[in-house]
Amino acid sequence: MQRQRWKTNLTVLMGGNFLVMAGMMMIVPFLSLYLKQDFGLTDEREVGVWAGLIFAANFVTSFIFQPLWGKLADKYGRKVMLLRSGFGMAIITALMGFAKEPWHLLALRMLNGVVAGYTPAAVSLVSATTPKNRIGFAMGTLQSGGTAGAILGPFFGGLLADSVGFRPIFYITGSLLFLASAISWLLVRENFDRSAAALKKQSGVIKGLRELLVIRQLPVLLTITFLIQFSMLSPMPLMPLYVEKLHGTAANLAFYAGFVGSVTGLSNMVCAPILGKLSDRIGSSRILLISLAGAGVMFIPQAFVGSVGQLLLFRFLLGCFMGGLIPTVNALIRKHTPDDMVSRSFSFNSSSLALGNMLGPVVGGALSGLIGIEGLFVFSGVLLFATCAWATQALRARRTGAIDASRKY
Repeated sequence: MQRQRWKTNLTVLMGGNFLVMAGMMMIVPFLSLYLKQDFGLTDEREVGVWAGLIFAANFVTSFIFQPLWGKLADKYGRKVMLLRSGFGMAIITALMGFAKEPWHLLALRMLNGVVAGYTPAAVSLVSATTPKNRIGFAMGTLQSGGTAGAILGPFFGGLLADSVGFRPIFYITGSLLFLASAISWLLVRENFDRSAAALKKQSGVIKGLRELLVIRQLPVLLTITFLIQFSMLSPMPLMPLYVEKLHGTAANLAFYAGFVGSVTGLSNMVCAPILGKLSDRIGSSRILLISLAGAGVMFIPQAFVGSVGQLLLFRFLLGCFMGGLIPTVNALIRKHTPDDMVSRSFSFNSSSLALGNMLGPVVGGALSGLIGIEGLFVFSGVLLFATCAWATQALRARRTGAIDASRKY
């Protein structure tokens, strides 16, 4: 029975990850319209500035506070942090439906980033309860749930905005987050010895980071996470304009723009568990390096396509390789991190993810004026190739160093 508990945890948390990501992404399609219609903003530039600030606010505070929650998870347990985050986000998201001014939304999004952390807590809990020979499969499966939510969230958000209006979506989203948290509370089990954890001296966040960085693989893996997200998101803000350039202003432009945005997530969702299972057989490092190189290859042709159909093909293939990136990084972090610092290491990785989410679109938007979106595709591809080459050398050097050290002692 205990041997199968990890499967129950994985199933529940995959579903919870889906509901959390779907709820968080529901606001994406209508945020600008919400500011126009419900808050009375009329200037396009003002709407754009507020929408950008409100969307980014969550990532800024999440980047800052994730390491603190990781430290507390190592002290009090991962499930406690999972529930803290889930129920907290449920309340804050529902309150967004009562906002009267743009700064209300901004403040609530910042507060949401402060309490956020369901996904890293779920990753940490799954990694701690899953047999080590199934970690790759578990990480891929967990990501597929979140990816599915990220894909379907904007779709459902757009449908609901047309049928029930904007404000009720926040109440619905809050209810989904509450449901995910309640299911996790009832069904997820964690063997965590609080008394033993309390006896261990807990270092501060900065000191804890220094202790983790002593582990040779950790700085490499945290940097890889940042570079992956940075590369993936650099071209994203201009993707609808690129679709318009390829397709023209003909009918179904919005449909094709949405399809291009979601097809990568669809293939990612399908391939993540498959590549995770394969990494359990041949090694996470190999899958990570193959996926980095493959993603780089699939980015570059996107700069030279002549139709939306060709773009869809390469975006689909890109998603296949993306399915082997973050899950294998998570598996490698679990492999190299001491048991009493697992949550903290995943929280720092979550901060690296948030940093890439913040800087990728900003830098991509700035570079687009110089090199165009076609240049951004080439830029992202080259950056992923460089990351692959650097990771190959860095991980090999650290593995060799670890072997030499073991022989010495």
